[in-house]
Amino acid sequence: MDTILVVNAGSSSVKFQVFAVDGDGRLRRQIKGQMDGIGSRPRLRATDAAGQALADRAYPIESIPDVSEALQVGAAWLRDEMQITPLAVGHRVVHGGPDYDRPVLIDHGVVTRLERYTALAPLHQPYNLAPMRSLLANLPNLPQVACFDTAFHRDHDDLADFYAIPRRLHEEGVRRYGFHGLSYEYIAKALPRVAPEIATGRVIVAHLGSGASMCAIHGGRSIESTMGFTALDGLPMGTRAGQIDPGVILYLILVKGMSPAEAQNFLYRDCGLKGLSGVSNDMRELQASPDPSAAFAVEYFIYRAALQVGMLAAALQGLDALVFTAGIGENSVSIRARIAERLGWLGVVLDPMENGRHALLISRPGTTPVYVVPTDEELMIAQHTLSLLWSGRRSTQAKERAS
Repeated sequence: MDTILVVNAGSSSVKFQVFAVDGDGRLRRQIKGQMDGIGSRPRLRATDAAGQALADRAYPIESIPDVSEALQVGAAWLRDEMQITPLAVGHRVVHGGPDYDRPVLIDHGVVTRLERYTALAPLHQPYNLAPMRSLLANLPNLPQVACFDTAFHRDHDDLADFYAIPRRLHEEGVRRYGFHGLSYEYIAKALPRVAPEIATGRVIVAHLGSGASMCAIHGGRSIESTMGFTALDGLPMGTRAGQIDPGVILYLILVKGMSPAEAQNFLYRDCGLKGLSGVSNDMRELQASPDPSAAFAVEYFIYRAALQVGMLAAALQGLDALVFTAGIGENSVSIRARIAERLGWLGVVLDPMENGRHALLISRPGTTPVYVVPTDEELMIAQHTLSLLWSGRRSTQAKERAS
């Protein structure tokens, strides 16, 4: 059976999913797994489509010191024990810069160009690229496809795309990109099926997780996003500050004596919910904590989320529906309810019973519709990978016929 492997690599984990390609070209999730604890307590875990365990095994620390080794161990397990040899591999890449507005086949040149954006996504980009290099070295004939979190936002109007800086910097690539695009693209494509009455309307999607952002979508197209040049902007996140006066960064460097590298590490790893609370970067732990600082961090997140909805509603010139997705958005009844309480001026009123059972539609009849739609970035990557693979084959066949 033909399969597509999807890889999402981080600093200490490699998540992967395997999709079977049915005869009619449909994708069916077959395996979901990850290698986590890389460099500390490596562990491979995997389940089948029904959630039944396929693997759960630990490894010595020294045996899996980095992402490349983790990928090789995972690949060996798929090949030797699951008899899976994929047609192609799709990768999530956080930052595509100005060069890439759609998925692309990976070669050494692509990897080199993507390395230029490492400073713009230091928590993700180096680790997104590591599996690509490993596969190029060990399986050079295996097609690989890069799918970008920035691509969905690349057709923003100039008013949304520009910063108020000299145009030459914009031309160099200093612009508002937006992120979580694979998630938003999935939601935009899912709405005609799950909520056709709003699919072509003015929709705000709240991707709320450890990384959090929102996107204004009209007619399936990204109009505006809370994130900009990097994934630091907008909503407060698990460890990232979100919207912040640039003068604060200048203060950290000029007055507090931080080096640029130290300031970068501080803004990406020590701020957000973690910095506000001093307790945790995990929303579940914060909600369960009796610490007043934890309660403040939660309230701050809710307040800022409501502010960002207001901004995006202004960009859309109205609001036809609100969609919650990602870890917090899909699973936290109370966070959804408390954000909605601040949006009554937009006609948002939740139905507590429907919200409590995580229904698709959680708003009261006659109010602005509010939905909970689980995202599926991995499926989006698999679809892009298969589409690009088939497109390449058709192009090759056409050239052969022409010759």
